[in-house]
Amino acid sequence: MRKKLTIALLAIVVLGLAVFFSLPRIVDGRMNTVDAKPPYVVSARAQAMHNSLFVADLHGDTLLWSRDLLTEHSHGHIDLPRLQQGHVALQVFATVTKTPRGLNFESNAADTDSITALVMAQRWPPRTWSSLLERALYQSEKLHHAAANSDGALRIVRTRAELAAFLTTGPLRATAGGKPTPPTAGLLALEGLHPLEGQLGNVDKLFDAGFRMAGLTHFFDNELGGSAHGLKKGGLTPFGRDVVRRMESKKMLIDLAHASPAVIDDVLAMAKRPVVVSHTGVQATCLGPRNLSNDHIRKIAATGGVIGIGYFQGAVCGISPAAIVAAMRHVAKLVGVQHVALGSDFDGAVKTAFDTSGLALITQALLDAGFSESDVAAIMGGNVQRVLLEALP
Repeated sequence: MRKKLTIALLAIVVLGLAVFFSLPRIVDGRMNTVDAKPPYVVSARAQAMHNSLFVADLHGDTLLWSRDLLTEHSHGHIDLPRLQQGHVALQVFATVTKTPRGLNFESNAADTDSITALVMAQRWPPRTWSSLLERALYQSEKLHHAAANSDGALRIVRTRAELAAFLTTGPLRATAGGKPTPPTAGLLALEGLHPLEGQLGNVDKLFDAGFRMAGLTHFFDNELGGSAHGLKKGGLTPFGRDVVRRMESKKMLIDLAHASPAVIDDVLAMAKRPVVVSHTGVQATCLGPRNLSNDHIRKIAATGGVIGIGYFQGAVCGISPAAIVAAMRHVAKLVGVQHVALGSDFDGAVKTAFDTSGLALITQALLDAGFSESDVAAIMGGNVQRVLLEALP
């Protein structure tokens, strides 16, 4: 009887573990969805133009999930094969390290975390279970490992010189269809700087690990200052000011996505270099706590920075290419097309109209909206290229 009971208990434990370890794939599939599956069809003119562009996306959260970046998947938004299909020359890979339970756009406390269970279920190293810094560093290792095993198809850029060298690279090889497959550059970013764990010296550790862009806050207030979705939504703390100065001295780009209006004001009053907003909307086309006012758009543009428009409901009050382009048009009319960029938020627990293989749909929508070919080239990636060549170390 005791032996049967032991066997039954072991079977329950094994079953429970199997369910636990299968949850990330289920969660990923349910949270990172598309309205329509590929292939995505555009006009011959739009496709030909798209294939000639330098396409850059300022924000994707793919490293959080347990997908092999080098393998094409039927769920989620980004992997290397789909980046190549979408002709993406540069993808910013952000690292998510903590999100509050019951996450919402209005008000979140900092005392809970949904990522810990995901980290454990995905069997990340034990060092990541209780350290936000280690979670960021591990995601950097994941990207570096993928690049090392990509046969040159994925290349991490950390400096102006590396980006300039990448821009001179010709097609790598031919696909099965005989068409050239160009490489894709990856740039590391942080979704909030709570991984600093209150230590200014950790800015240097993250820089040494390859990070070149960082948001200051995510969905909750932290040691640096307020979030647009936090409880207090305050400005920069003294520690936050120290971090901004350290980032600028190391030529790391400051990302104001998710920052409270007070933090945005404080950073813009200090900034001596271009500032970016990696994934956002604008209040003029979509009211919401994380979307930019006209005043902030003007001040960000005055730094020489760029504003990445997101593809999700909370950013543009829709998910269609037309809704995305409406927000882009507003920024372009207000401060000039040179400050508009792509900021998908792919794999950020959002529903989008298409995955990264379908970025020609935005090229099509921009052309349909009357943007010139030079303006389309700037929005689709030329502006990001300009800022990175100016701002990277």
